[in-house]
Amino acid sequence: MTIRPPAEPATHGPTGAGAADPATAPAAAPRLPDVDALRGFALWGILMVNITFTASAYQGTGVDDPAFGSGLDTAVHFVTEAFFEAKFYLLFSFLFGYSFTLQRASADRAGAAFPPRFLRRCAGLFVLGLCHAVLLFPGDILTTYALLGLVLLAVHRIRPRTAVRAAVALCLVAAAGYLLLAWAFAATGGGGVDTAAVTEQGRRATEALRGDAASVIDAHLRQLPDVAVMLAFFQAPAAFAAFLLGLAAGKRRVLTDLARHSRLLRRLQWAGFTVGVAGGLMWAHAAQAHPGTAYQLAAVAVDMVTAPLLAAAYAATVLRILAGPRGRRPVAVLAPAGRMTLTNYVAQSLVLAFVFTGYGAALVGRLAPAYVTLAALALFAAQALLSRWWLARHPYGPVEWVLRAVTLARRPRWKAAVRP
Repeated sequence: MTIRPPAEPATHGPTGAGAADPATAPAAAPRLPDVDALRGFALWGILMVNITFTASAYQGTGVDDPAFGSGLDTAVHFVTEAFFEAKFYLLFSFLFGYSFTLQRASADRAGAAFPPRFLRRCAGLFVLGLCHAVLLFPGDILTTYALLGLVLLAVHRIRPRTAVRAAVALCLVAAAGYLLLAWAFAATGGGGVDTAAVTEQGRRATEALRGDAASVIDAHLRQLPDVAVMLAFFQAPAAFAAFLLGLAAGKRRVLTDLARHSRLLRRLQWAGFTVGVAGGLMWAHAAQAHPGTAYQLAAVAVDMVTAPLLAAAYAATVLRILAGPRGRRPVAVLAPAGRMTLTNYVAQSLVLAFVFTGYGAALVGRLAPAYVTLAALALFAAQALLSRWWLARHPYGPVEWVLRAVTLARRPRWKAAVRP
């Protein structure tokens, strides 16, 4: 199961929305550096998950990579599955919904019609996501965001309280569906993983990913049907629920005045770090010890309800740290990466493709999980530094600039404005 995911005034979406260009627009609302930093934090979590699927063709199959079966390897996978998988893309999804309200306000300030802008943005995201999935990483989330964005546009006039109730109902319905499927598996004695067959499939996939560019693309295309099923029945319901929660929070301007919501943040931490962690541990245990069984399906149902709580606890913790007396340093580290989320997301896949596939070093299946984790940390640190350097010279990341041009249907400014 693959779980993957702008420097614009008044626009804080995880994929770079389209506020009016500063050269021609009315005065724009100031950026929210804490939101940028939260997005940077989510970017790091996404990388911690995506790199595991790039580094091994066996990840998510229910069968351990034959090359790595030590206690340390198992522990690293368990921690990633319990505390990262199915958590951080929810933060991105929440910020997508939150940024929707900021993008609409930006269009209003510019006197522009919002729906055409947003439709162009969704079209740009879909094309970019399709290329990303075929060339670099099949577990792309951008195409899902683009399609769900159309639904969000259709229902965006929903009241905040109704949006929250709809989000909760969507998660509960999805969880109920997985519980029914688990019951059916248990009643019929079905489920389980054919270890020999899956191991052979993993071996063939590994060899294909180590081949030339045509072989890598063919391997990606073979994975897309399975990924599409996972996106439709697992990620999409949870992502749209997070969209709705973000939309409600944006309408209430929750992230612009965190002091008023300190009590809510503490409650989210309490719920997430108790119920959310318990659900994550169950998710990881089922994935490692009982793949393909009724128990794993039941764990998926539990995760549909508890993963949003853990993601919310992460967000609440980060926001409280950033609002504290020592929050300036983490903001300085995370916010530049968060302002260039789309560029960094694509760049992560590009770097990992050159490291792990036949595009470059072809290290898929050759790097132990602990080293894979260290590589993710090093890559994110490098992106944080490069993002800060780039934004000192340009108002937008390169990919954000392209998406912005598509959104606004004109050429945005490329160079940063000179400050006295």
